[in-house]
Amino acid sequence: MRILVAEDDPVIGLGLVERLRQLGHEAVGPMPDGVQAVQRARREQLDLYLFDINMPRLDGLAAAEQLASEGLRRPIVVITGVDDPGLVDRSIAIGVSAYLTKPIDDRELDAAIRLAASRHAELLALESEVSRAQQALEDRKMVERAKALLMQSLTLTEPEAFRRIQQAARNRNLRLADVARSILEQQDIIQRPAPSDDTQ
Repeated sequence: MRILVAEDDPVIGLGLVERLRQLGHEAVGPMPDGVQAVQRARREQLDLYLFDINMPRLDGLAAAEQLASEGLRRPIVVITGVDDPGLVDRSIAIGVSAYLTKPIDDRELDAAIRLAASRHAELLALESEVSRAQQALEDRKMVERAKALLMQSLTLTEPEAFRRIQQAARNRNLRLADVARSILEQQDIIQRPAPSDDTQ
């Protein structure tokens, strides 16, 4: 994985980079603060963020939160030298996948990276599933509205109206929702009032 490292202590930062390389990852950085980490993340194709929490200008949690708000959300592993329950709560709130307290050994680091990547993949899969379900629901509502319009305007039964939509979808090689949208758009055109003539 390509992992962006942000750590304000240069010795610890270089040590993290070397340990990531030994674990088989490509390390990017280390960046000395959250602002530079955000700037680098905007330019690079990255797989994971490894951020120290306590950094100047912009801390690691704020940097991760900003990147997520810009559509650059990635798995996040945060590290800190402070054992602070408040930081843990804040980390959970912004979606941090793994939390490590210094000093860190290689096994902990490797496990945290694997855990973060796995949790992030599960989250993306869940979001995709929810999005598909929401789209299916919206499509169903549109078909129902188009069916009701056909029943009213052409005096059709519900099965007849649905068959009309199905037939149009087959003939045009379209989804039912696309045909329904077309029917509803035509209704909007028909019902739109003609422009008034104010030229008197």
